[in-house]
Amino acid sequence: MNSTFLKLALDTPLDQVFDYRWVPEREDEAPPEIGQLALVPFGRRETSGVIIDVVHQSDVPPEKVKEVLAVRRNLPPLSGQWLSLCRFAADYYQRPLGEVMVPALPKNLRAGTPVSLERALKRLAKLHAAPDPTPVAAQELNAGQRQAVEAIAVAPGFAPILLHGVTGSGKTEVYLQTAACLLQRAQAAGQPAQVLILVPEINLTPQLEQNIRARFPGLPLATLHSGLAEGERLTHWLAAHLGQASIILGTRLAVLASLPHLKLIIIDEEHDPSYKQQEGLRYSARDLAIWRARQLDIPVVLGSATPSLESWQHAQSGRYRRIDLHERAVRNAVLPTVRLIDMERDKPSEGITSTLIGAIKARLEKGEQTLLFLNRRGYAPVLSCDACGWVSNCPRCTAFMVLHKPEHRLRCHHCSLEQRIPRSCPTCGNVDLQPMGRGTQRVEEGLQQMFPQARILRIDADSTRLKGSAQAAFDTVHRGDVDILVGTQMVAKGHDFQRLTLVGVLNPDTALFSHDYRAGERLFAQLMQVAGRAGRAGQQDGGNPSEVWIQTRYPQHPLYGAVMAHDYARFAAGLLEEREQAGLPPYMHQALLRAEARELQEALDFLSTAAGLMDHPGITINEPIPMTLTRVANTERAQLLIECVSRPALQAFLREWMKALRAARTRVRWSLEVDPVDI
Repeated sequence: MNSTFLKLALDTPLDQVFDYRWVPEREDEAPPEIGQLALVPFGRRETSGVIIDVVHQSDVPPEKVKEVLAVRRNLPPLSGQWLSLCRFAADYYQRPLGEVMVPALPKNLRAGTPVSLERALKRLAKLHAAPDPTPVAAQELNAGQRQAVEAIAVAPGFAPILLHGVTGSGKTEVYLQTAACLLQRAQAAGQPAQVLILVPEINLTPQLEQNIRARFPGLPLATLHSGLAEGERLTHWLAAHLGQASIILGTRLAVLASLPHLKLIIIDEEHDPSYKQQEGLRYSARDLAIWRARQLDIPVVLGSATPSLESWQHAQSGRYRRIDLHERAVRNAVLPTVRLIDMERDKPSEGITSTLIGAIKARLEKGEQTLLFLNRRGYAPVLSCDACGWVSNCPRCTAFMVLHKPEHRLRCHHCSLEQRIPRSCPTCGNVDLQPMGRGTQRVEEGLQQMFPQARILRIDADSTRLKGSAQAAFDTVHRGDVDILVGTQMVAKGHDFQRLTLVGVLNPDTALFSHDYRAGERLFAQLMQVAGRAGRAGQQDGGNPSEVWIQTRYPQHPLYGAVMAHDYARFAAGLLEEREQAGLPPYMHQALLRAEARELQEALDFLSTAAGLMDHPGITINEPIPMTLTRVANTERAQLLIECVSRPALQAFLREWMKALRAARTRVRWSLEVDPVDI
């Protein structure tokens, strides 16, 4: 009788698969299948892995081959298409296969504990029971939306479509009606179908989920994001894997979900950097979604008011089809008027200029809402002593500890170290310590003094730490129980505030002089997105148009001119020309090798050695340099940038280079990121 061996992908940094012997409990027991999960011993622990092959011979010495402990028989195998997706991700991002496959599964499956599929699906049915069987009627589409739905619905096979619509142009309605067309067509043909909708951040899922439930009552919907409890995530993942859920809504991790009947992928806010994972498998969910659509020969829609330059360039070259939505979906809703406030002439008080204060007063008198946007949480970025120059440096990072006044704490936003606010200067004893700069907490405090009768709400990562608190805060705004909203990038996109007519932008100038060549692109997107929160409900009879005031010390900067004109195309054309001349993405392909060590020189020496491991014709390897934030949590960090005009050539180099790096013995922790978004 031939032995049966299972080749398993395990979650381990070792770039290999592992052989285990399978011994049947009964003579008539069928061997395991590729794609099933198996529980096996690994070192001193037990772990689950994915079976990627079943063979009758093993190259491992018999005495070293351990036996499989259990096979999860009640779970249908992961499909060959899912396995291929993971193989591509592992190959492209230069990670072991097991580090891609296993973390993509719910923890409860990985733990090897028994799972009742029937109980899980009952929980999902109860969770998603429609309270009202009557669906909310689809909105009437304007001409641009209608053309977009028709174009996507009839797209043959793999069709990457860039849906470029101004803020408030009704891209969500295009998504929903396109999904409805596809699902109805599949149902008429008696075929199962699934639609995957990706959003960049967790706080964008509740509003979209509510819209989907209202439009498709009773239709099983699965949501997948890191904010779910493990039991919830397992239930929703199983609904997707078993084909029970017709619509799957999630953040970047959802792109690696098992979806056996996937027929359409939608990527909302496709430009958002949150789609790029920044630890472990550093993948781009947007790029994997596009590859998955090509693999399955299905359409993929990339929606944005401010597309990434990569996607815009693909549309310019004809690789993607571009569909434009030039007008807002709601009648009488026009794009807000954007104006600049020169802070050299209008000096701010409590961080807010007299011009903006006057605009806020006018909106309060009309009973309309105002949003003040400042992408800096906390009370002040730094606490300082005027007497001796002491500042609140983090002892573990090359960063300041941020003052959080309501909590009476100094907090490092990089290593999470917290300290009490000192009563006096640690250096000279001066008791008059002063906050420098402003965060959202300080702006909120200043507004409360200026407008004591106004209802003011702050929404940022500090005020929404508890589960459900972010959605509760947004619900308060939607009900009209807030007059002035102060927020960070959490409020800048995706939210449909019907009563909001004024946006004020505080302190955006720092991004103009960043070392990161993507900073300008991100600032423009941020400003366009936050400006788009104003005036979405339409201008009322006799009412003033919505407006956006941007406080700046550089009103002549061309970026602000493009924002005032709502002219993304002009801005993108200028940036693409600069990128091409400078040899930067999307005209250059990059990878970044990072190193961490106790001493900076040790990290730099490792990178220098790594640069010399291989000949690299056609590959540019730059000098190793310290990272901008050099020390985090007492660990020194450096980086090495690799560039090539050819993506295949870069991939071929990285494949061989990684073998050499893994073989090199070093105490330095290192990681490779392909297509880095932060340099």
